[in-house]
Parts: sequence; structure tokens; C-alpha cells
Amino acid sequence: MVKAIENLVEALTRLPTIGKKSAWRLAMHCIERPVEEVDHLADSLRAIKRSVVLCRTCFNYSESETCEVCSSTSRDQSMICVVERPVDVFTLENSGRYRGVYHVLGGVLSPINGITADKLRIKELSARIEAHPPRELILGLGASADAETTALYLARIFHDRGFHITRFARGLPAGTELEYVDQITLAQALNERTEMKYG
Repeated sequence: MVKAIENLVEALTRLPTIGKKSAWRLAMHCIERPVEEVDHLADSLRAIKRSVVLCRTCFNYSESETCEVCSSTSRDQSMICVVERPVDVFTLENSGRYRGVYHVLGGVLSPINGITADKLRIKELSARIEAHPPRELILGLGASADAETTALYLARIFHDRGFHITRFARGLPAGTELEYVDQITLAQALNERTEMKYG
């Protein structure tokens, strides 16, 4: 077997959802494409690591210190939607229904996996709220058991701060991460969000 092909296949299988068969198909595709196309792919991958950083305000991916959403004057800065990962920001932006800003936690509470509150960006969220109190905090964390636990934890921390704490409506299938929810269901869950009750 050609060593260069084996190395590429092995590298591709490290990507999420790419098994050995898919890796072989992708490797064969790369071999059959013009060298300029493969160079462009390689350059794009290198550029991601060199130019993409985390926004200092919301921790979404950005090419500058402050992302386009946080720096936009047309966004409602008084609405903060808390999400698990940057991919959730992209998912919500694609719905076209949300005009507020975001806060990326970097995960959800999962003690069994060693993810405790100190490993998430909860302190940063608290400092942000302290500096600029919102009128609404939306807990957009999906419908998994860990996401539910995290939402309740955040509701408990912030319940007495004088702003509304809401969550997506129950249209989201149980156990589902936001990136896998269709746009119609997501838009409806966002539009029909409900107040979080604590205590």
C-alpha cells in the first residue's frame, strides 16, 4: 500500500464522524482532484489555525478580538443567548430569527465526564452580566440531560438579578444537540421560548 495514502486515511479518521470507509473515499477524491484544488484545501486548513481565534466577549470563533455579532450596532445587546459550542451560534444564525448576542459556555455540566462549573465559562458570563445587565438571558443549551442540568444551574445562579431567564420551547426533541435540529423547529423553539422557573 502507498504510505502517503495510508497516512492521509489515518489522519482523516481522526475527524469526527469519519470512519475508515469515508476516509478512503475522501483520500481517493483528493488524489483524483487537480493539485490546485488540493493545495487550496490544505491552505484553508492552515489558515483556520492561524487566523481563527475566540471572541474576547462571547467566545465564539472570530478573525478579530471581537466577533461580528458582538461588534454589530444592529444586534440587541440586551439579549444574551447562552449556547454550548460555537457551532450552536452558526446554527442559530442560520435560522435568521435571533437578533441578540451570544455567550459560548464551552460545554455543559457533566460530572461523570469531569466537566464541572469551573471548566465552563460561567465566571465570564457572570462578569459580563455584572458589567452590562441584560433584559433577557436565553438558555439555548439543547435538550440533553446534561444541558438541562446546566440550564437549571444557571437559572439558580442568576435568578435574582432582575432580568428574564428563558429557555427554548419544548419543540426540541429530547436528547438533541442544536446543530442537528431542523431550522423550522429551531425557529419555533426560539420564538416560543418560555420563562425559566427557579425554586
